[in-house]
Amino acid sequence: QVQLVESGGGLVQAGGSLRLSCAASRSFFRFNAMGWYRQAPGKQRELVASLTSGGITNYGDSVKGRFTISRDNAKNTVYLQMNSLKPEDTAVYYCNADFTGNNYWGQGTQVTVSS
Repeated sequence: QVQLVESGGGLVQAGGSLRLSCAASRSFFRFNAMGWYRQAPGKQRELVASLTSGGITNYGDSVKGRFTISRDNAKNTVYLQMNSLKPEDTAVYYCNADFTGNNYWGQGTQVTVSS
């Protein structure tokens, strides 16, 4: 079992930055990958960024060049640095972990970008 707790969401003006954090309840050993997804009202959940245990990153097309995923193994925490935010980035952001082939989700954190 893995618990994931997100933090760092909030309200920001367009062009601003936020950093989301996702703290896992256990070490990243045996985690295949971790990632961030988001879901806007009336839309499907979509991949924002992912990071494999080998350090390979993948980003959604709409956030490439603006968002960066990283991790701190000592703190069992994954981060999502979001720069140059746009109103269309408004969504609930969810942390995801692939732990030994099982998927786990956090409770989500709201990000609202005002124009």
